[in-house]
Amino acid sequence: MQEALDRIDWEKSELLPVIVQDVTTSDVLMMAYMNRDALRLSLETKVAHYFSRSKQRIWKKGESSGHLQQIHSFALDCDNDTLLIKVTQKGVACHTGRHSCFFTELQSGKTTGDVSVDTNAMYGIIDTLYHTIQERKHADPSSSWTAKLLHQGDNAILKKVLEEAGEFALACKDNDDKEIIYECADLTYHVLVALGSKNISPDRIKQELSRRSGISGIEEKHSRQQ
Repeated sequence: MQEALDRIDWEKSELLPVIVQDVTTSDVLMMAYMNRDALRLSLETKVAHYFSRSKQRIWKKGESSGHLQQIHSFALDCDNDTLLIKVTQKGVACHTGRHSCFFTELQSGKTTGDVSVDTNAMYGIIDTLYHTIQERKHADPSSSWTAKLLHQGDNAILKKVLEEAGEFALACKDNDDKEIIYECADLTYHVLVALGSKNISPDRIKQELSRRSGISGIEEKHSRQQ
């Protein structure tokens, strides 16, 4: 395995672009990246593992949805810096529920390919909403509140975060369960918009919370002050 890893020209980049192709249909399903550890895991298990730039960690394709990719072959390009893998795709490759991630025509913006799987329940509402926010970056600001906020930039986005945080705090002070839930939902949405504007996946927040698990709040605060 080490011989295979050493064939990669890692000096160009720590992340290796990987083109993923359906072994049966030859459809191009997606493009992702592997670092050394992700490639090692993929070679060992014959199940696709990638390095997520948004999550900043290794992820097994289908770890949330169950839509795994069983790898049949690895092929390296002539420059030793791009990989082609052929896979059997369980379920669908795209988080939108489409067979392939390549479904938008560049010039017209029209989409092709039907959504064959409802992925909302698989990924959870927070991740689904974050993906939707990312997609709204390319939407018409006149028809989407999210697109309008993203178009207006940091001042508009952060003003709404502060506004919603204040309304959430007041709802808590008033001990109104219905309003607390409503305002918390508003605050969560606008925090996700702020994260989306910075391309910070909620998964990275989950990682930070996991890191803090088992550490007292006082210890964590002290560690940040050092």
